[in-house]
Amino acid sequence: MIPSFGLIVIGDEILSGKRADKHLPEVIRLLAERGLSLAWMELVGDDRARITAALARAFAGSDVVFSCGGIGATPDDHTRQCAARALGVPLLPHPEAQALITGRMRDTARDKGEVFDPRRSDNVQRLQMGVLPQGARTIPNPYNKIPGFSCSGPGGSQVHFMPGFPVMAWPMIEWVLEQTCCQWFHRAPQLERSVVLHGAMESQLTPLMVDIEAGHPGVKVFSLPSVDHPVHGAHIELGVKGALDRVPAAWQALCAGLRAAGLALGPEIERRY
Repeated sequence: MIPSFGLIVIGDEILSGKRADKHLPEVIRLLAERGLSLAWMELVGDDRARITAALARAFAGSDVVFSCGGIGATPDDHTRQCAARALGVPLLPHPEAQALITGRMRDTARDKGEVFDPRRSDNVQRLQMGVLPQGARTIPNPYNKIPGFSCSGPGGSQVHFMPGFPVMAWPMIEWVLEQTCCQWFHRAPQLERSVVLHGAMESQLTPLMVDIEAGHPGVKVFSLPSVDHPVHGAHIELGVKGALDRVPAAWQALCAGLRAAGLALGPEIERRY
């Protein structure tokens, strides 16, 4: 059975508007390329109680979840601690993670022409990024070798933790997908078909939408109004989406119902994923 996929983005800088979130559209793209889709997304600030609550919900389920942000070692980075608290396990030095971080520090010192001193206070602090929840597994970071990590929840969930930087997070998410999720790629092709309607009102369309969903289990009907679309102007995009083999019958029924209501059908849109 294909799991649902979720995304958690952590950071005050997103909520304050200092930075715009770029993870959501990229995760949607990475999943769609593999015949998968995002079921939910949550945005959380740098608040330990809220982060812990969000991660506890993720661990309690059975979803595959990507969490971006807050795994560093500065005072405003709380994700490692919150993950351990949500799981009810201790934070422990992770030998592989610490070896990777030490290797990165050695490389940096060599590039600067310096002698590597593991006892220097900034190097000791960097090793905190390798103190992870008990049982964590590392995720390789091709950008700077400082790894992310994955943890399993009691409900079967897999939560994968990456830095907030897109240049690091996105290759790491792709690695997780290729290494741990390939058995679900393109297993359940989805189809979305919709039509542009002018001069219709959602209240007028609602009974037909209810009938279509009732008569076609597994198919979702959606209505997407727009008041200032650059091409279609004010309109409603009405459509159906679901499994590839279920959508055609629902689509035919939807179009027949629209014509019976005397509505003129505009351009049609099809999307496969």
